[in-house]
Amino acid sequence: MDFALDDRTLELRDALQGFLTDEIRPAEPVFAQQLSELDDRWAWSRAPILKQLQQRARELGLWNAFLPGERGAGLTNLQYATLAELSGRSMHLAPPAMNCAAPDTGNMEVLAEFGTPEQQERWLEPLLAGEIRSGFAMTEPAVASSDATNITTSITRDGSEYVINGVKWWTTGAMNPDCAIFIVMGKTDPNADRHRQQSQILVPRDTPGVIVERPLSVFGYDDHSHGGHAVVRFEDVRVPATNIIGVEGAGFAIAQARLGPGRIHHCMRSIGVAEMAIEAMCARADERVTFGKPLADQGVIRTWIAESRVRLEQLRLLVLKTAWLMDTVGNKGARTEIQAIKIATPRTVEWILDKAIQVHGGGGVSDDFPLAEAFAGIRTLRLADGPDEVHLDSLARYELRQQAKARSGDA
Repeated sequence: MDFALDDRTLELRDALQGFLTDEIRPAEPVFAQQLSELDDRWAWSRAPILKQLQQRARELGLWNAFLPGERGAGLTNLQYATLAELSGRSMHLAPPAMNCAAPDTGNMEVLAEFGTPEQQERWLEPLLAGEIRSGFAMTEPAVASSDATNITTSITRDGSEYVINGVKWWTTGAMNPDCAIFIVMGKTDPNADRHRQQSQILVPRDTPGVIVERPLSVFGYDDHSHGGHAVVRFEDVRVPATNIIGVEGAGFAIAQARLGPGRIHHCMRSIGVAEMAIEAMCARADERVTFGKPLADQGVIRTWIAESRVRLEQLRLLVLKTAWLMDTVGNKGARTEIQAIKIATPRTVEWILDKAIQVHGGGGVSDDFPLAEAFAGIRTLRLADGPDEVHLDSLARYELRQQAKARSGDA
């Protein structure tokens, strides 16, 4: 494994570092102010400062950096890892400035890999251009969505159309009026094999029967700067049969293909969040005095700082290894490592944020610093794309099988 940065990645890293320092961070308070002045507070994609930053990202070659191939920046997972980490230092502004914000990234990956030419022309191209936004409707309030086969939303064929009925929640981006298209996962054949019952289908937001009911908050944060999370109801929603993605029964497989890259993107950005937390913790420890000496001179604080660095470097190496494997043996070959980073990343970054909050005292749990909101966001990753327990169980079962094969000489 070689994690050395090639010349192109070094060039893009330096460009992004300068972009963050000189333009994105100074724009953060401007972005917040412009959001507060919008007629629709959820329409973050209409903030003038964001439009300016997006144009700069295009000029710097950072636009659609997440997407490999000709449609994106042409980067590998390993190359993108460095950029995603840096973007995590300004989670609200850097990813959307680069058109690398969820859920659009995952939806674009699905359309690029599984969409028909017509679907790509109508929906993928506008998403790649940043002209529209999108939502991904999978999780449901009525069932335990940690098991995706529980999904109850129905997608029923009726002649040349499909009829969709069901309720989704945690549909990221749905509150943004620029969200023009949903990818919806539901059941087309309840009698098929349990992993062939589901399909994914494209549902334009303006289709009759699509009802965005209400926003959802996370620990009181509504994430309105990314279009929020919402409860979305589908009542006898009719779309053309050509809106199915791939083929009937491929929904579960498409979801797994979508969530693999999505998980590593979350992990890469989360490392940037942890770096921000360590930076803030060290600065606070140097400037605050308790019991006659700086916090930085207190043994317990030094232990937290050292432990944070050790844990983060271990995590970074695991994430880089996973990116390298995805590039060399594919997502399926990197399945174990993808699960491992999904488990390890939020736990590690949550621990570091907790210590940074503690060093900040009362300020740490306030909105005067970014730590509390970052903690809320990272905590959700222990549930998003599958809870820890599901991944731990799956990883353990795989390890047991491999060990059994080794003992029998079949490995």
